[in-house]
Amino acid sequence: MQEPSPFEATTSAERHARYAQLRDAAPVRRISLPGGAEGWLVTSHDLVHRALTDPRLAKGGMVRADIPAGRLSPATLAAINTHMLNVDPPEHTRLRRLVSRAFTARRVEALRPRVQQIADRLLDDLSRHETADLLDAYAVPLPVEVICQLLGIGNEHRDQLRSWATVVMTGAYAPDDYVRAITEWSDFIRDLLAQKRRTPGDDLLSDLIEARYEQDALSDDELTSTAYLMMIAGFDTTTNLIANGAWLLLTHPDQRALLAREPRLLDGAVEEFLRYESPVQNSSIRTAREPVELGGHRIAAGDIVVLSLLAANRDPATFADANGLDIARPRNPHVAFGHGPHFCLGAPLARIEGQIALRALFGRYPDLRLAVDPAELRWRVGFAAHALAVLPVRPGTPAAANLVAVAPETGAQP
Repeated sequence: MQEPSPFEATTSAERHARYAQLRDAAPVRRISLPGGAEGWLVTSHDLVHRALTDPRLAKGGMVRADIPAGRLSPATLAAINTHMLNVDPPEHTRLRRLVSRAFTARRVEALRPRVQQIADRLLDDLSRHETADLLDAYAVPLPVEVICQLLGIGNEHRDQLRSWATVVMTGAYAPDDYVRAITEWSDFIRDLLAQKRRTPGDDLLSDLIEARYEQDALSDDELTSTAYLMMIAGFDTTTNLIANGAWLLLTHPDQRALLAREPRLLDGAVEEFLRYESPVQNSSIRTAREPVELGGHRIAAGDIVVLSLLAANRDPATFADANGLDIARPRNPHVAFGHGPHFCLGAPLARIEGQIALRALFGRYPDLRLAVDPAELRWRVGFAAHALAVLPVRPGTPAAANLVAVAPETGAQP
């Protein structure tokens, strides 16, 4: 009998239980992907960690596990798929070097005041509602505004970008909807880059156009694909970090109270949220260049390999009390941002947004509670994202000072 797929789970507990069942039975095993392809699923931390740096496992080849690349036109495929996440050294080294020359640590660090301003404004709006979906009101618009600010995208485009991202990143949409959204999105990016070439601004896209290393520069498809990758990462994964972190504090009153008593734990808390409810279930698809032995299994050349970040981050062989949330965890080698050459270039920005967003949220609304029973919450189905579908909350009375506040005396209740 076929074991239940973690990709179809509608609750976090169910998804983790399915990954644990697969990991305990065999940390490397055959599995059917949502689009019907067969591949190998790797679920132990040690093997995922090793595989992330194994040059025999090549990147690229599939856009999404559940949407065959053949559904997209060659021009659209090139416009979204020619980025550093889909290539290996030496091409990856070249692309990452060029992007890093524009996406600098100084540029990211300079965004802190703007992230705080956006968070404060969104939280002002939240006070007008007795109940609200924290995703729609806060966790989604904050990173959307930040990445649009970073890339130099005007306010008038943000709703449309959110609409495209919702279709592309949510596995419940039909393939035709996906193809339409991603085609329109790639056309938008091409038009935007043409505008930046005519009128450069003080933004990352303008700098990417001008990025040079000796005589080398990004091609047109590399530029559109890099912009697309940054938007996807900025919209969805950071949203999931903020929403998942808020959900964890709302459902773990002991950890919320500890953070209120010891605000210095915030950075470590964000790392624990990344481990415990990783924003991304699985890394992008790998394909074996040659036969590979992994976990006692022989993976043939050409076989698809899926590395489960979510399962690896709950592996009891690596993490003490792996299924327990501990914001003061002393050792936390999670792989939520990957590992090795493909370690997420946007990780510093995601961390800044997560820290500021959660500190501001719980500081402004010390009585914040869930508006439904936790058991009623549903998570998005799919291969990639590990994300809540909605997060209904009751904000309560806002505090005068924007500090990490003491949690309510009772736990999260409707």
